[in-house]
Order: sequence, then C-alpha cells, then structure tokens
Amino acid sequence: MIEQPRFIPLKILNERERSDIIEILQDTFGIKEIEGIMLQRGKERLFLYKGSFTEKQIKALEYEIPIERVGVYFAKIIEDQKSKERYIKLSIEGIQLLKDQITKNIYELESDEQIDAWMKGQDLNIKTDLRGFIAIKYKNDFLGCGKASAEKIGNFIPKTRRLRDKSIIT
Repeated sequence: MIEQPRFIPLKILNERERSDIIEILQDTFGIKEIEGIMLQRGKERLFLYKGSFTEKQIKALEYEIPIERVGVYFAKIIEDQKSKERYIKLSIEGIQLLKDQITKNIYELESDEQIDAWMKGQDLNIKTDLRGFIAIKYKNDFLGCGKASAEKIGNFIPKTRRLRDKSIIT
C-alpha cells in the first residue's frame, strides 16, 4: 500500500496572531496594516487571501478537499533557535503587495553591476548600517528581500526566478 503524504491543514490566523505578525513587519519594514485573510501552512509559510470567500467558507472547503494554498505566499516566519526571536522574511510577492507601506530597512542598489548580481542570485559584498531582513530596491522597483550583516547582503531569490548567466553554456 502506498502511503499518502501527510496533509498539513491551513491555519487561519486569529486577531492576536495576525497582530503579532504585523508588529514584526512594522518593526522591520514600517508596515502598519495588511488587508485580507492571513493564513499559515506549517510552522513558517504565510499566505494572504483577498478574495470573496469568508474564513468559514475556506474552512468548509478545506474540510471537503485538501487545499494546497489559498491566496499569495507573502512571507516566511523565521525563529532564531538561540534567542527565540521571531523574524519575518517577505517573499518577492510580499514585497510587491506591501511596497507602498515599506518605509524602513530599504537598501537601494546603486549600479547596473549590483542589479545584475542581485538578479542572478548572488550575495552582495556591501557593508551597510542595516542589519537583519531588508527590502531591496532599484530606482522605483522593489526586487525582493535580503539579509544584511556587517559584511554582506544575503540574497533570497529562488533559483527558479534568477536571471541566468548567458556566459555559461548548458
């Protein structure tokens, strides 16, 4: 008998859980509010739904059939094992959805070389005063989320979304 994969139900965040997420986003990026239903899959993946279904309808539908996702994957919860501190890393879609509210921890790419390296998924060896998760911007466009340390900005662009280096023959 083939074993079915274990189904992890969607969790619709209650008001307290939702407020906790928004508080972290406000501290990190200046985001003050998020419209829509916030859902969680597993321990870390957050989704935002702005459609016409109510929370009750989503729960009823999931009871009938397994739902892979509802809405847009917009963020990931990251818990530091040592400090037990929680952080939020926005996805590319999350950055796009919330770009009008992002007011802090923004790093603006300054050159064509930097944007080329970033879009190819490379870390940027740049020293900034920023620490932790930051929004990466080029001119008027937000490109994603990075993690700044004393020596570099780590890149989180998924491999499937990176620009390919044309000099590499496959």
